[in-house]
Amino acid sequence: MEAGVTVTLAVRTSAAAPARAAALALLRRTGSAVLVVWGAITLTFVALHSIPGDIVDAVLGTTQVTPAIRARIVSDYALDQPLTTQYAGYLGRLLHGDLGRSYSQGMPVSTLIGQQASSTFVLMLAAILFALVLAIVVAVATANRPRWLRGPAVTAEVVSLAVPSFWLGILLLTVFSFQLHWFPAIGASGLDGLVLPAISLGLAPAAMLSQVLRQGLERVLDEPFIVTARARGLRPAVVLVRHALRHAILPVVTLTGWLFGAFVSGAVVVENVFSRQGLGRLTTSAIGQRDFPTVSAIVLVAAVVYIVVNLLVDVLYPLIDPRLREPGAVER
Repeated sequence: MEAGVTVTLAVRTSAAAPARAAALALLRRTGSAVLVVWGAITLTFVALHSIPGDIVDAVLGTTQVTPAIRARIVSDYALDQPLTTQYAGYLGRLLHGDLGRSYSQGMPVSTLIGQQASSTFVLMLAAILFALVLAIVVAVATANRPRWLRGPAVTAEVVSLAVPSFWLGILLLTVFSFQLHWFPAIGASGLDGLVLPAISLGLAPAAMLSQVLRQGLERVLDEPFIVTARARGLRPAVVLVRHALRHAILPVVTLTGWLFGAFVSGAVVVENVFSRQGLGRLTTSAIGQRDFPTVSAIVLVAAVVYIVVNLLVDVLYPLIDPRLREPGAVER
């Protein structure tokens, strides 16, 4: 009886070990993410105080205000207090969701970002989905295929990586909007107005992801478990999609999280090319008006979103590949 109880406890302990290890790894990654966000906040504070001239002028940008408003800015930012007090107040305002005030726009920065963020995130989501779907289709169709099929795909990927997103956007507008009239030219907010910007933003990342995925598929297709699956009589398409793709897609997931920063910066260019509302156009306008509170807040929001996305990528690893649920694999 005692032996049976001992075996049961041992089984339960061994089963709980991977869950504990995964939870600890996730906790460590979350702690690292918090430190990175704190570092971004600190750099923003240092940048504000490193700008030559009066800090009040940096906050106001090109806006002309009365002496009473200037005094209010000094009070809000505690500019008459020691630097440590200013820093503590800056952290406190951010923790309460106060990103400052845009005096050029006459409203809180959080309101400005809230009005424009949804359009940008919809564009980025559409571009990411386009890039992933196109990369998977091309990689699956060309992995271990003859040269006549693989060659044109590789050439198209190289060309897509070399073409700047703004030039591609102008080309798409010229052909599909101005000549064929298939899609609206500029400023459209509907689904049809999302197609060309998403292609312009997602084509180059799709080419990169396709190259990585094809290499991963060709490597995985030589693994012993693939040979075993073929020996069981499974169809080549089933082996490729159900078995090989699941193991080869991990680098693509990693690269997608890393490329998220490229999607953020690319949205600035694409939104201006297609005259779309969003954080990209807001950033351009804020830079032109020297609106430091808005620019710094957008940088912080982009940093937080980038960190959260990469944290989610870490969470996805064990869900995609069960081998990573083992205690030793979690640390990799």
